[in-house]
Amino acid sequence: MACRQAASRLLLLRQAGQYFATQQCSGGRALAWRPRYFSTGPGQGIDIEAESPLRRKFSKFLVTALPLSIAGVLAWGFYEPDEQQFGAASSPRQVAVSGESVVNWSATHTAQPRFYYQPENQDDVVAIVADCARAKRRLRVLGSGLSPNGVGFSDQGMMSMALLDRVLWVDPDSMRVRVEAGCRVQQVADELKRYGLSLQNYASIREQQIGGFTQVSAHGTGATIPPVDEQVVAMKLVTPAGGTLELNAEDDPELFKMARVGLGCLGVVTELTLQAVPAQKLQEKTFVASAKEVARNHASWLRSNKHMRYMWLPYTDSVVVVQVNPAGPPAKPAAPLQRFVAEADAAAGATGASMSAYGDVVEEEAVNERTRAHRLEPLRNLLVSAANVPAEAVAELSAFELRDALLVLDPLSKAWVEQVNQAEAEFWKRSSGKRVGYADQILGFDCGGQQWVLEVALPVGSYSSATSSWRSKNIDIKYMQDLLRNIEAAEVPAHSPIEQRWTASSSSPMSPAAAGPGSQRRLPADTVHSWVGIIMYLPTEDPQQRQAITDRFRQYAGMVQDQLMPQYGASWHWAKIEVPEDAQRLAAMRAALAEHFPLQRFNEYRAKLDPDSILGNKLLDTLLGQPGQASAVRA
Repeated sequence: MACRQAASRLLLLRQAGQYFATQQCSGGRALAWRPRYFSTGPGQGIDIEAESPLRRKFSKFLVTALPLSIAGVLAWGFYEPDEQQFGAASSPRQVAVSGESVVNWSATHTAQPRFYYQPENQDDVVAIVADCARAKRRLRVLGSGLSPNGVGFSDQGMMSMALLDRVLWVDPDSMRVRVEAGCRVQQVADELKRYGLSLQNYASIREQQIGGFTQVSAHGTGATIPPVDEQVVAMKLVTPAGGTLELNAEDDPELFKMARVGLGCLGVVTELTLQAVPAQKLQEKTFVASAKEVARNHASWLRSNKHMRYMWLPYTDSVVVVQVNPAGPPAKPAAPLQRFVAEADAAAGATGASMSAYGDVVEEEAVNERTRAHRLEPLRNLLVSAANVPAEAVAELSAFELRDALLVLDPLSKAWVEQVNQAEAEFWKRSSGKRVGYADQILGFDCGGQQWVLEVALPVGSYSSATSSWRSKNIDIKYMQDLLRNIEAAEVPAHSPIEQRWTASSSSPMSPAAAGPGSQRRLPADTVHSWVGIIMYLPTEDPQQRQAITDRFRQYAGMVQDQLMPQYGASWHWAKIEVPEDAQRLAAMRAALAEHFPLQRFNEYRAKLDPDSILGNKLLDTLLGQPGQASAVRA
């Protein structure tokens, strides 16, 4: 029992999963401090966003910061303290807690749950949900802690799905895979690869849990590829009042589609069946274009590239264009893993690189270091000059660690941010090139350090009429032109990049990219949506500086929400929507959400499956309302 308690408490720490990197310069000045999560990104024959030795040590779990050392946790678990003092673990799979804080990856949201659960199987989840329903105790499901807005947080009760992480089966014939909700995206990708299969698309980060990945309608990029919830063809849902439901499109299509993007408040998702596709090598091409070049070519680029994203760099005339397309025929299902590694090695070799067994694209060491130094030179030189430090002090920093180290010097100065963005633009120009790999190696990218972010999705037109109408309308490009113009007019110290991606529509009514039958706005089913994210990094641990950045970002986001979103019919990404402090702005947000989503029908399902709103939290209560008897639940 003591061992299990210790293990459960350690898992709280493992879920924190932050890699704290502090680079010290001679003279004692800390250039950068930040918890790091690392993913992949584009480059000239290599993954340029994987260059730092620190990044190669990334941990697999995200942010639960406890005020206890690991040694303390071990001692506590093995010596079994007074349970009444520390909060008795009387419910199924409950971990005794006392004042521990759960913190999201960017350290922008914190919860102190009175009850924390760590189920190991389906029966545990059923028992925990039933126990919380009887006690009218709030219960939110915690995934990887990646959501910028802490959508999975609650001060009442939280449940980690980290131990429900199995791939249950893979069917090569139907190209489907059944997984538990706590399974991580990369786990699924690795297992599918053994059968010559892949997920249809990937978001930026591969450490997301599949449950959270789908419940908030996460997305990758590609005008013909929908958000990830469309990959779900069946799911198991444990509800407070409706029991355990096995949902699919044939038996109960409306509830199934509603629950695919259920935000965790229709039930606890424990298993999902995903539709996979044949694995295929992809070639990524990265280059820098001017804003005029992008506007002129955008309509044709969007149709001719399977995956594409732009990174706009404010106060520069540089747009980083990343285009990804098939580099060969799809694999045959059930091909052995060895074949994939051999083919990937051969494909990468054609670009002057090699593919390791772990999927990292690397160059010959000497060539790599020489080209790396050339690419990083603009950022390194600016940092050495501005911080008055020797070059060797910054030699091991990656591009994005250099950017954080630069921003921390004066993150809210428009003039300084402009210089940093210009140095980053030059870095990208020197990083233009191609690389080859499979989807899970190519489509992810580094999101940068701790940050505030607002991402919105706007409908830009029907795909079938893209050639004729988009070239004249270019709604998504006009949105960016308006955004950049507003940034400059307001002298916003806008950190880079402003990322722009695209997806096809989702048939899940609660997806920000919802369209077709069942969607609130009745957009054509083949509507393409553009996703645009603004950002401000939090490159420091100084509380006053972080608060100043937070205040300025709220003004920045408010400008977007007031001036652009209504004009373009944009919706918020569910993991990146924040409750405004201003009452008028909140009222406008709630009105827009009611216009974009079928909240009345969604809340009817909530009242049926969770009449006491056990599975809600303050964020969702504020934005969606409390159905049924939600007011009876303790705050």
